[in-house]
Amino acid sequence: MAKVSFAEKLKSLFGFYSKEDENFFDDLTDALIEGDVGAKNAVEIIDELQKKCKEEKITGIDSLRLCLEEMLLSYVKSVELTPEDGKVNVYMLLGVNGVGKTTSAAKLGKWFKEKNQNVILAASDTFRAAAVDQLSMHGERLSIRVVKHQMGSDPSAVVFDAGEACKANGGGLVLCDTAGRLHNKENLVNELKKIDRVAKSKASEGCYKKILVVDATTGQNAVRQAEVFNEAVGVDAVILTKYDSTAKGGEVITIGKELGLPVAFVCTGEKYEDIALMNPEQYVKTFVEG
Repeated sequence: MAKVSFAEKLKSLFGFYSKEDENFFDDLTDALIEGDVGAKNAVEIIDELQKKCKEEKITGIDSLRLCLEEMLLSYVKSVELTPEDGKVNVYMLLGVNGVGKTTSAAKLGKWFKEKNQNVILAASDTFRAAAVDQLSMHGERLSIRVVKHQMGSDPSAVVFDAGEACKANGGGLVLCDTAGRLHNKENLVNELKKIDRVAKSKASEGCYKKILVVDATTGQNAVRQAEVFNEAVGVDAVILTKYDSTAKGGEVITIGKELGLPVAFVCTGEKYEDIALMNPEQYVKTFVEG
Protein backbone atom coordinates (compact mmCIF):
# COMPACT_ATOMS: atom_id res chain seq x y z
CA MET A 1 0.00 0.00 0.00
CA ALA A 2 1.08 3.58 -0.66
CA LYS A 3 3.05 5.51 1.91
CA VAL A 4 1.28 8.48 3.43
CA SER A 5 2.80 11.72 4.70
CA PHE A 6 0.80 11.43 7.91
CA ALA A 7 2.60 8.19 8.79
CA GLU A 8 5.94 9.93 8.37
CA LYS A 9 4.85 12.54 10.90
CA LEU A 10 3.75 9.85 13.31
CA LYS A 11 7.02 8.01 12.77
CA SER A 12 8.93 11.20 13.55
CA LEU A 13 6.90 11.70 16.73
CA PHE A 14 7.86 8.23 17.96
CA GLY A 15 11.46 9.00 17.06
CA PHE A 16 11.51 11.81 19.61
CA TYR A 17 9.73 9.81 22.31
CA SER A 18 11.05 9.95 25.85
CA LYS A 19 9.27 8.57 28.90
CA GLU A 20 10.08 11.88 30.60
CA ASP A 21 8.22 13.81 27.90
CA GLU A 22 4.90 14.78 29.46
CA ASN A 23 3.59 16.13 26.16
CA PHE A 24 4.21 12.95 24.14
CA PHE A 25 0.79 11.39 24.63
CA ASP A 26 -0.94 14.73 23.96
CA ASP A 27 1.05 15.03 20.74
CA LEU A 28 0.18 11.43 19.88
CA THR A 29 -3.51 12.20 20.40
CA ASP A 30 -3.22 15.21 18.09
CA ALA A 31 -1.46 13.04 15.52
CA LEU A 32 -4.28 10.47 15.52
CA ILE A 33 -6.83 13.23 15.08
CA GLU A 34 -4.81 14.56 12.16
CA GLY A 35 -4.80 11.02 10.80
CA ASP A 36 -8.62 11.09 10.58
CA VAL A 37 -9.29 8.86 13.59
CA GLY A 38 -11.57 11.51 15.09
CA ALA A 39 -11.13 13.45 18.33
CA LYS A 40 -13.32 11.32 20.59
CA ASN A 41 -11.75 8.04 19.51
CA ALA A 42 -8.22 9.44 19.50
CA VAL A 43 -8.59 10.52 23.15
CA GLU A 44 -10.08 7.16 24.16
CA ILE A 45 -7.36 5.19 22.37
CA ILE A 46 -4.48 7.19 23.85
CA ASP A 47 -6.01 7.09 27.34
CA GLU A 48 -6.19 3.31 27.02
CA LEU A 49 -2.62 3.22 25.70
CA GLN A 50 -1.34 5.25 28.65
CA LYS A 51 -3.17 3.00 31.09
CA LYS A 52 -1.76 -0.13 29.49
CA CYS A 53 1.77 1.28 29.42
CA LYS A 54 1.53 2.11 33.11
CA GLU A 55 0.06 -1.26 34.14
CA GLU A 56 2.50 -3.30 32.03
CA LYS A 57 5.45 -0.93 32.58
CA ILE A 58 5.97 -0.40 28.85
CA THR A 59 8.60 2.26 28.24
CA GLY A 60 10.64 1.29 25.17
CA ILE A 61 9.67 3.04 21.93
CA ASP A 62 9.37 -0.20 19.94
CA SER A 63 7.17 -1.78 22.61
CA LEU A 64 5.03 1.36 22.78
CA ARG A 65 4.55 1.47 19.02
CA LEU A 66 3.70 -2.24 18.92
CA CYS A 67 1.20 -1.73 21.72
CA LEU A 68 -0.52 1.07 19.78
CA GLU A 69 -0.63 -1.05 16.63
CA GLU A 70 -2.21 -3.94 18.52
CA MET A 71 -4.85 -1.63 19.95
CA LEU A 72 -5.67 -0.13 16.56
CA LEU A 73 -5.74 -3.57 14.98
CA SER A 74 -8.50 -4.61 17.38
CA TYR A 75 -10.73 -2.00 15.74
CA VAL A 76 -9.89 -2.62 12.07
CA LYS A 77 -12.22 -5.28 10.70
CA SER A 78 -12.00 -7.18 7.42
CA VAL A 79 -14.25 -9.58 5.55
CA GLU A 80 -13.85 -11.67 2.40
CA LEU A 81 -16.82 -11.67 0.06
CA THR A 82 -17.31 -15.03 -1.63
CA PRO A 83 -20.29 -15.54 -3.97
CA GLU A 84 -21.86 -18.99 -3.74
CA ASP A 85 -21.66 -21.10 -6.88
CA GLY A 86 -24.92 -21.99 -8.57
CA LYS A 87 -26.87 -19.32 -6.67
CA VAL A 88 -28.01 -15.78 -7.39
CA ASN A 89 -25.68 -13.48 -5.45
CA VAL A 90 -26.56 -9.79 -5.32
CA TYR A 91 -24.06 -7.17 -4.11
CA MET A 92 -25.54 -3.66 -3.85
CA LEU A 93 -22.99 -0.84 -3.88
CA LEU A 94 -23.92 2.13 -1.72
CA GLY A 95 -22.30 5.52 -1.29
CA VAL A 96 -22.54 9.23 -2.06
CA ASN A 97 -21.76 10.61 -5.49
CA GLY A 98 -18.07 10.97 -6.27
CA VAL A 99 -16.66 8.22 -4.04
CA GLY A 100 -16.05 5.85 -6.95
CA LYS A 101 -19.03 3.46 -6.83
CA THR A 102 -19.24 2.90 -10.58
CA THR A 103 -15.51 2.33 -10.96
CA SER A 104 -15.58 0.02 -7.93
CA ALA A 105 -18.41 -1.97 -9.52
CA ALA A 106 -16.25 -2.46 -12.60
CA LYS A 107 -13.21 -3.46 -10.52
CA LEU A 108 -15.32 -5.98 -8.60
CA GLY A 109 -16.70 -7.24 -11.90
CA LYS A 110 -13.23 -7.99 -13.19
CA TRP A 111 -12.13 -9.41 -9.81
CA PHE A 112 -14.97 -11.91 -9.63
CA LYS A 113 -15.01 -12.69 -13.34
CA GLU A 114 -11.40 -13.83 -12.99
CA LYS A 115 -12.63 -16.14 -10.24
CA ASN A 116 -14.96 -17.78 -12.80
CA GLN A 117 -18.10 -16.03 -11.64
CA ASN A 118 -20.88 -15.20 -14.10
CA VAL A 119 -21.03 -11.44 -13.46
CA ILE A 120 -23.80 -9.02 -14.39
CA LEU A 121 -23.54 -5.27 -13.83
CA ALA A 122 -26.83 -3.55 -12.99
CA ALA A 123 -26.95 0.16 -13.87
CA SER A 124 -29.42 1.04 -11.13
CA ASP A 125 -28.22 4.63 -10.79
CA THR A 126 -30.85 5.76 -13.29
CA PHE A 127 -30.62 9.43 -12.27
CA ARG A 128 -27.21 10.14 -13.80
CA ALA A 129 -26.70 9.49 -17.49
CA ALA A 130 -22.96 9.54 -16.85
CA ALA A 131 -23.26 6.63 -14.42
CA VAL A 132 -25.17 4.45 -16.89
CA ASP A 133 -22.83 5.36 -19.77
CA GLN A 134 -19.74 4.77 -17.61
CA LEU A 135 -20.93 1.36 -16.44
CA SER A 136 -21.83 0.41 -20.02
CA MET A 137 -18.32 1.38 -21.13
CA HIS A 138 -16.76 -0.72 -18.37
CA GLY A 139 -18.99 -3.63 -19.34
CA GLU A 140 -17.82 -3.45 -22.96
CA ARG A 141 -14.16 -3.25 -21.97
CA LEU A 142 -14.45 -6.17 -19.55
CA SER A 143 -16.87 -8.23 -21.66
CA ILE A 144 -19.39 -8.21 -18.82
CA ARG A 145 -23.12 -7.94 -19.43
CA VAL A 146 -24.75 -4.70 -18.28
CA VAL A 147 -28.48 -4.55 -17.51
CA LYS A 148 -29.83 -1.01 -17.89
CA HIS A 149 -33.10 0.87 -18.41
CA GLN A 150 -33.98 4.33 -19.67
CA MET A 151 -32.85 7.35 -17.68
CA GLY A 152 -35.24 8.23 -14.88
CA SER A 153 -36.76 4.77 -14.70
CA ASP A 154 -37.29 2.87 -11.46
CA PRO A 155 -33.83 1.72 -10.25
CA SER A 156 -35.34 -1.27 -8.44
CA ALA A 157 -36.71 -2.50 -11.78
CA VAL A 158 -33.14 -2.66 -13.09
CA VAL A 159 -32.14 -4.77 -10.09
CA PHE A 160 -35.18 -7.00 -10.66
CA ASP A 161 -34.27 -7.64 -14.31
CA ALA A 162 -30.60 -8.22 -13.50
CA GLY A 163 -31.59 -10.76 -10.84
CA GLU A 164 -33.87 -12.55 -13.28
CA ALA A 165 -31.10 -12.65 -15.90
CA CYS A 166 -28.69 -14.08 -13.35
CA LYS A 167 -31.19 -16.75 -12.34
CA ALA A 168 -31.83 -17.68 -16.00
CA ASN A 169 -28.07 -18.17 -16.43
CA GLY A 170 -27.94 -20.67 -13.56
CA GLY A 171 -26.67 -18.22 -10.98
CA GLY A 172 -23.74 -15.84 -10.60
CA LEU A 173 -23.15 -12.37 -9.22
CA VAL A 174 -25.16 -9.20 -9.78
CA LEU A 175 -23.28 -6.00 -8.94
CA CYS A 176 -25.71 -3.08 -8.53
CA ASP A 177 -24.51 0.50 -8.95
CA THR A 178 -26.86 2.85 -7.04
CA ALA A 179 -27.48 6.58 -6.78
CA GLY A 180 -25.99 8.47 -3.86
CA ARG A 181 -27.82 11.73 -3.50
CA LEU A 182 -27.36 12.52 0.18
CA HIS A 183 -28.68 16.09 -0.15
CA ASN A 184 -32.18 14.71 0.35
CA LYS A 185 -31.71 12.02 2.94
CA GLU A 186 -35.38 11.05 3.26
CA ASN A 187 -35.82 10.42 -0.48
CA LEU A 188 -32.52 8.57 -0.66
CA VAL A 189 -33.44 6.35 2.25
CA ASN A 190 -36.87 5.54 0.81
CA GLU A 191 -35.36 4.78 -2.59
CA LEU A 192 -32.66 2.57 -1.11
CA LYS A 193 -35.17 0.67 1.01
CA LYS A 194 -37.17 -0.18 -2.12
CA ILE A 195 -34.06 -1.35 -3.99
CA ASP A 196 -33.05 -3.24 -0.86
CA ARG A 197 -36.33 -5.17 -0.79
CA VAL A 198 -36.12 -6.08 -4.48
CA ALA A 199 -32.44 -7.06 -4.30
CA LYS A 200 -33.07 -9.27 -1.28
CA SER A 201 -36.02 -10.95 -3.02
CA LYS A 202 -33.93 -11.72 -6.12
CA ALA A 203 -30.90 -13.08 -4.26
CA SER A 204 -30.67 -16.66 -3.04
CA GLU A 205 -30.88 -17.17 0.72
CA GLY A 206 -27.84 -15.68 2.42
CA CYS A 207 -26.38 -14.37 -0.87
CA TYR A 208 -27.24 -10.68 -0.60
CA LYS A 209 -24.65 -8.13 0.54
CA LYS A 210 -24.77 -4.36 0.93
CA ILE A 211 -21.38 -2.80 0.31
CA LEU A 212 -20.61 0.83 1.19
CA VAL A 213 -18.04 2.66 -0.91
CA VAL A 214 -16.19 5.47 0.90
CA ASP A 215 -13.43 7.84 -0.23
CA ALA A 216 -10.30 7.52 1.93
CA THR A 217 -9.43 11.20 1.42
CA THR A 218 -12.66 12.47 3.03
CA GLY A 219 -11.75 11.55 6.62
CA GLN A 220 -14.56 11.84 9.14
CA ASN A 221 -17.07 12.55 6.36
CA ALA A 222 -16.65 8.90 5.40
CA VAL A 223 -17.61 7.93 8.95
CA ARG A 224 -20.75 10.07 8.84
CA GLN A 225 -21.72 8.50 5.49
CA ALA A 226 -21.23 5.04 6.97
CA GLU A 227 -23.57 5.98 9.81
CA VAL A 228 -26.29 7.22 7.42
CA PHE A 229 -26.24 4.21 5.10
CA ASN A 230 -25.88 1.71 7.91
CA GLU A 231 -28.88 3.24 9.66
CA ALA A 232 -30.91 3.32 6.42
CA VAL A 233 -30.46 -0.22 5.10
CA GLY A 234 -27.58 -1.83 7.01
CA VAL A 235 -24.06 -2.32 5.67
CA ASP A 236 -22.28 -5.67 5.39
CA ALA A 237 -18.89 -4.48 4.13
CA VAL A 238 -16.94 -1.39 3.09
CA ILE A 239 -14.79 -0.63 0.07
CA LEU A 240 -12.18 2.07 0.64
CA THR A 241 -11.30 4.03 -2.51
CA LYS A 242 -8.60 6.59 -3.33
CA TYR A 243 -6.24 5.21 -0.69
CA ASP A 244 -3.16 6.92 -2.11
CA SER A 245 -0.54 9.42 -0.94
CA THR A 246 -3.20 11.97 0.06
CA ALA A 247 -5.18 9.58 2.27
CA LYS A 248 -4.45 9.09 5.96
CA GLY A 249 -6.69 6.12 6.65
CA GLY A 250 -7.85 6.74 10.20
CA GLU A 251 -11.53 6.65 9.23
CA VAL A 252 -11.28 2.86 8.87
CA ILE A 253 -10.33 2.64 12.55
CA THR A 254 -13.33 4.77 13.53
CA ILE A 255 -15.74 2.91 11.24
CA GLY A 256 -14.62 -0.34 12.83
CA LYS A 257 -14.60 0.99 16.40
CA GLU A 258 -17.93 2.83 16.32
CA LEU A 259 -19.96 0.82 13.80
CA GLY A 260 -18.22 -2.55 13.74
CA LEU A 261 -18.18 -2.52 9.93
CA PRO A 262 -15.52 -4.61 8.14
CA VAL A 263 -13.59 -3.52 5.05
CA ALA A 264 -13.56 -5.96 2.15
CA PHE A 265 -11.40 -4.16 -0.44
CA VAL A 266 -8.98 -1.25 -0.67
CA CYS A 267 -8.59 0.61 -3.97
CA THR A 268 -5.47 2.61 -4.74
CA GLY A 269 -6.03 3.95 -8.26
CA GLU A 270 -8.27 4.14 -11.32
CA LYS A 271 -7.11 1.00 -13.11
CA TYR A 272 -9.18 -2.18 -12.88
CA GLU A 273 -6.23 -3.88 -11.17
CA ASP A 274 -5.94 -1.23 -8.45
CA ILE A 275 -7.97 -3.22 -5.94
CA ALA A 276 -6.87 -5.59 -3.19
CA LEU A 277 -8.33 -7.50 -0.29
CA MET A 278 -8.22 -5.63 2.99
CA ASN A 279 -5.25 -6.70 5.12
CA PRO A 280 -5.78 -5.24 8.63
CA GLU A 281 -2.22 -5.96 9.84
CA GLN A 282 -0.66 -4.28 6.82
CA TYR A 283 -3.13 -1.41 6.98
CA VAL A 284 -2.39 -0.60 10.62
CA LYS A 285 1.37 -0.97 10.10
CA THR A 286 1.20 1.46 7.18
CA PHE A 287 -0.92 3.86 9.24
CA VAL A 288 1.56 3.93 12.13
CA GLU A 289 4.91 3.32 10.45
CA GLY A 290 4.43 4.37 6.83
